[in-house]
Amino acid sequence: MALGTDLRDYLFEPAPRTALAVKDSALLYPVRRVYCVGRNYAAHAREMGHDPDREPPFFFQKNPDDLNATGRFPYPPLSQDVHFEIELVAALGPSLAGHAGPVAAGDAMGHVWGYAVGLDMTRRDLQGQMKKAGRPWEIGKAFAASAPIGPLVPASEIGHPTAGAVTLDVNGARRQEGDLSELIWSIPEIIEHLSALFTLAPGDLIFTGTPAGVGAIARGDRMVGRVAGVGELAVEVV
Repeated sequence: MALGTDLRDYLFEPAPRTALAVKDSALLYPVRRVYCVGRNYAAHAREMGHDPDREPPFFFQKNPDDLNATGRFPYPPLSQDVHFEIELVAALGPSLAGHAGPVAAGDAMGHVWGYAVGLDMTRRDLQGQMKKAGRPWEIGKAFAASAPIGPLVPASEIGHPTAGAVTLDVNGARRQEGDLSELIWSIPEIIEHLSALFTLAPGDLIFTGTPAGVGAIARGDRMVGRVAGVGELAVEVV
């Protein structure tokens, strides 16, 4: 596929590239793809009515322009049951440039550039309708502003967290609580599985799964998510 080098090469002006802020830096992280891991905490799998046995991980995607760093989540249309899901987000780095084929779990962490706190907002009622019909989840997951996210923190500063609290408070009340040590599939294992299905590259984000306690939000709610060692994300529902 040919890529134009001048705006005159296009039928119309291309959309701006999605990029995320890096904490305490003027540099931006250019986003390529957004992958999400489904049911990666046993307690959450059980609350969603699934057996938490360690079956192979499964994935879905959001669009890069679904990322939302405004601190405000607009309640989406066509849904009466929108849920929060707090997650650790891993950001893949430039060491993957030109890499083809799977990435072994033992090599995976060398390709993780940094981390962020994110929310996988879900139109649960629409997702449920799609599940019953055996159809894809996109209308429940990949809608505008459905991925609130905080600034990226380089792994060179915080290391690679494998344990620590993952929490979400709504209006000051604790709604979700888990620990990174409870991930069914670790980040290296996630990357190994994901890279066997897709060619991973710099700019790819991975939402690594949510602990138990997911639930509905309403307009006017204030969500505060935290991942120990990574940061905090505050979001108003508008």
